[in-house]
Amino acid sequence: MTAIAMATRFINGYISSKLSESEVLPFFPASPTAIDDFTEQFPEGNQFYVYDRMMKMRRTAFPHIKSEQMLMYFYARSGQGMDSITAIIESSQRIQDLLDRGDESAQEVNAWIASQLDENGEMVVGTGSLQVKFRPVYFHSFKVFQLQETADIIDFGTARTWAGNKLILDYTYHTPKDYNSTL
Repeated sequence: MTAIAMATRFINGYISSKLSESEVLPFFPASPTAIDDFTEQFPEGNQFYVYDRMMKMRRTAFPHIKSEQMLMYFYARSGQGMDSITAIIESSQRIQDLLDRGDESAQEVNAWIASQLDENGEMVVGTGSLQVKFRPVYFHSFKVFQLQETADIIDFGTARTWAGNKLILDYTYHTPKDYNSTL
C-alpha cells in the first residue's frame, strides 16, 4: 500500500493530542455537506467540528512548498444552556493558542509528527483492510484567523438549534523527497 501525504491528517491528530479530555471534539471531513446528516448521526452529542481543505494557488515559482487553508467549523447544541456554547468558544481559543504562532507552532507540530512515525517513517492509522499509511509532511508556518460571520446560530427548522463558530487555519508545508530521513 502506498502512503499518502495529507497535511490535514497531521493537523487534526496534533489538535486531538493537545486538547484535554473535556475539550476533545469528534472531527469529520466536510462530507456529507448537509449538517443535518451529522446532527442525525449524533443526536446525543453536544459538539463536533467539520473541516474542509482548501488548496491555494501557488504564488511562487518554487513548486514544492504548498500553501493551503483548512476551514474548521465548530458546532454545539445550543439548547443545552451556555455550557455547550462556552465549550465551543474555549475549544476554538485553545486551537488558536496552539496554532497561531507561525513557525513556533510548525516546529511543535513537526516534533509531534516525528514522534508518531513507525519504523518505516510513516504514520499508520487503522487496522487490517482499513489501514491507511500517511507520509509525513514538514510544516513551515501556521496562522489562524476568523471572518466576521463566525458566531452563528444555526436553526434546522426543528427544535434542534446549534451554535456554530468557524476558524480558518492558513499553513505552508512540504513533503520531503526522502521523508524517512528528513524529520
